[in-house]
This record gives sequence, C-alpha cells and structure tokens, in this order.
Amino acid sequence: MAEMTVGGAQEFTGEQTQMRSLALVWSALLMLLLPILGLLGLFMRAYQSSMLLEVVPDVSWFYASLTLHGLGLVGLSYTVSFIAMLYALFRHVRLNTGVIWFSTALTVVGVVLLVINFLLRFAPGWYFLYPLPFISAGGWPSYTADIFLTAVAILGVAWLLWELELLRAIASRYSLSQALGWHYLKGSTTPELPPVVLVATVCAIAGTVALLAAVAMLIFFLVHRFTGSMVDPLVVKNLTFFFGHMLINLAMYHAIGFIYSTFPTYSGHAWKAALPMVIAWNCVLLLVMFAYFHHLYMDFAQPRWVQVAGQIASYGTSIPAAVVTILGMLAQVYQRPVRWTLASSLLFLGTLGWAIGGVAAVLDSTVAVNFRFHNTLWVPAHFHTYLLVGLILMMLGFVAHLTQEISGVAERVGLARAIVALLLIGGYGFVLMFYLGGANSVPRRYAIYPSEVEIGTTLATIALPFVLLVVLGVLLYLIEVGRRWFAAYAALRSS
Repeated sequence: MAEMTVGGAQEFTGEQTQMRSLALVWSALLMLLLPILGLLGLFMRAYQSSMLLEVVPDVSWFYASLTLHGLGLVGLSYTVSFIAMLYALFRHVRLNTGVIWFSTALTVVGVVLLVINFLLRFAPGWYFLYPLPFISAGGWPSYTADIFLTAVAILGVAWLLWELELLRAIASRYSLSQALGWHYLKGSTTPELPPVVLVATVCAIAGTVALLAAVAMLIFFLVHRFTGSMVDPLVVKNLTFFFGHMLINLAMYHAIGFIYSTFPTYSGHAWKAALPMVIAWNCVLLLVMFAYFHHLYMDFAQPRWVQVAGQIASYGTSIPAAVVTILGMLAQVYQRPVRWTLASSLLFLGTLGWAIGGVAAVLDSTVAVNFRFHNTLWVPAHFHTYLLVGLILMMLGFVAHLTQEISGVAERVGLARAIVALLLIGGYGFVLMFYLGGANSVPRRYAIYPSEVEIGTTLATIALPFVLLVVLGVLLYLIEVGRRWFAAYAALRSS
C-alpha cells in the first residue's frame, strides 16, 4: 500500500510525557472497550431480527445488554473525549496529571462493577429510571442495585475530580471572564483566547453542575435503599435526565474543543476565537442546563412553562455551537490544501455526523413531533447518528492523530480509505434502519416486536449487514492504528 511520510518520533518533556501517557492509556481503553460494547449492539439488533430467539431464549440478556451498551458507550464517550480535550488544552494550561491518573483508576473500578452487574443480568435500561433498579420482578438479584449505586458513586467522584481539576487549571491562568471570552463582547481581543480554552471552560462549569445533580440523584436512591420509603419519581427523573443529557452533550463538546485545536494542523489555517464563537458558547452554557426537558414532555404533571422552556432551550442549544462549528469546519476545508489522513478524515466526517444527528434531535425536541416519535426508534436513530457516525468517529480520529503524532509511523493510505468507507457505509446504513423504524412507529426498547409492527423485525434484519461493515471497519482500524499505538508507547518509554 502507499505510505504517507510524517515526521519521526518526538522528544518530550516530563509533563508532556505524562499527558501523552494518559492519552495512550485512554486510547487503549477505547480500542478495547468500543468493540465489546459495539458487539453488544450487534447482539441486540440480531435479537430483534428474531435470529437468536432459539439460541438465547432468555430475553433478560437483551435488556442487560441494552443497559451495559448504553451506559458503557455514554461513559466511554464522555471520558475519552474529555482526555482528547485535555490533550489539546495541555498546551495552554498546566494540569495535575496525578489527579487525572487517580480518576482514571476510579473509573476502571466503576466499569468493572458495571460489567459484574451485566453478568448478573442487571437490566433497568441505560436510563435506570427510579425505582426500576430496585424492581427486578425476579430478573436480577436485589443486591445488584447496591453494586450499581456503588459504581455510580465511584464514577461520579472520579469525574467530578476531573472537572474540578480542569477548573483549577484554567483559573490558574485565566480569570473567569477571560476564559469565557467576555472581553470579546467589549471589542477587545487581549488576551487572545484559544477556542479550546473557551470550550473547556463551558464544559467544566456545566459538567460540575451536572455531576452535582448526580449526587442529589444518588442521595434520593440511597434514601429509598436504606429507608424503604418511596421518594418522588418525577424529581428523580428530572435529576437523572439533567445529569445524563448534559453529560452526553458535554462529550460532544469535548471533542469539538479538540477539533478546534487540532484540525488546523491538517488545513494549515488557524481556527481562532471570535465574537460569534464567544456568543455561541456562552449561550450554550446557559441553555444546555434546560435542554433536557424535551425528555419529559410526556410527564404532563410538569408545569407547562417547563415544557415550553424545554423546546426553546433544545432549539437554542443546537443552533449557536452547531452553526459556528459547521461553518468554521467548512472554512477550514474550502479551497484549502487539507492534508487528508485517517485522523483528519474522521474528525471532519465526525463533525458532519454530529450535525446530521443534531438535526434529527431538534426535530424530536419539537413538541408536536416528540408526541409521536419519542417512544419510537426515531430516538435511537438520532443518538446513534451523532454518536456512531459523529462522536465515535471524532474519538477514533483523536486516537489516530495521537498515535501518529507520537510514533511518527507512516500511514497506509489505501487501508485508511477502506476504513473510512466501511465506517461510513456501515454506520449510515445502520442508522437509516432506525429512522425508517421511527417513521413506521416501531417502538424502542423492544426485544421482540409484536405482529402489529412486524416491519421492525425486517428492518433489524436489514441492519445486520451494515453493522458487520462497521465491525470490519473497526477491525481494520485496530490493525492500522494498533501498530502505531505500540510504536508510540515505545517512543514514550525511550523519551
């Protein structure tokens, strides 16, 4: 295959080595966990196609897979994208890598507990709405709720430490008004604000608030666990979606921050902060707090103004950051000699997938549409779009960039193009079946479709070849990027 030459392996300072070591560890975790969690998704679609009903007659494995697949991919997306942002941010602020290593260890412990629960068939769904974890109907042992709460507590502590360390690092160099770019609103561009610092500040503030909400949510769960008293399910639901919805949004914002900082190395054109970007991300900081309400439109006990606020915030959150980022990305590539590699291609196409999935999400956040679509496969369609062909492509682009930057190993262009083609064709073919299912009112979360929506079984069957294309693309990616990972590891050890 043709080879594209890049520079040789670099020499790094001690701090740089620590940050790159962290990034390599998380890259390895991504390459290990993504295939496992993805295969759970393949299992679920195969189950919905009725191919596995005789092989796995116990339907509880479907719902256990649904729980781990969802929780695992959201957590993996949040953590790896966070590390990607820190990797880009490290050029502008100094982070205490010891805190990040400690949080990494805690995260691993939390993940192990979730896997143990999967083996015990813990299956309240990735949304774990109260009081589902405590009501198994014999489907899972009662003590798995304790394991789950312990895992959530450990992960919450780990990630809150990350956010607080990020805030500390930013505050050590910038004031809050500088980090949020408020001086741009006054017409001043001094000090110049790197876009990744702006995005990181927004993410750190929102992330801290989200994780504090998770603490409150956990307290309600613990009150139920140790007193046996029911707490208000609607209050807990608000806290759960406030925390969860914001967390997955932040995962995408982390990746965008990395792209702002990194894509110019391929386009040769600086991506600088300007007044529209500053306004956009400050709006996001406010509106992302309220966008989760579109998950609760069906909860008619909520005040009407809350539902109205949910639709306005859902529209408002998507427009500023998305428009600024999409137009900025187009400016990066339009009539410019972009150096198209596996990394730059995945970062560009991931931004595209994020935009397409965002449009479908905005449609779902419209009350009139949500009323008919929200409990159908339209919802898995939109979040698989901005995750599978959006955020995951960005994260794979991050790892491809990281390993090539550190190792200096040449890229096999033909293999890189095959990987991109397989991921795109497989990914979009897969999510299309979800969209068609939503358009035909096929309900989500069903392991076996009733005869009234038999088309759901047909669409799941059609989706399987596309999933296999994604699996093949990921396998080739692991072969291509994996060899560079080992070279990068060796380069760091020798530096």
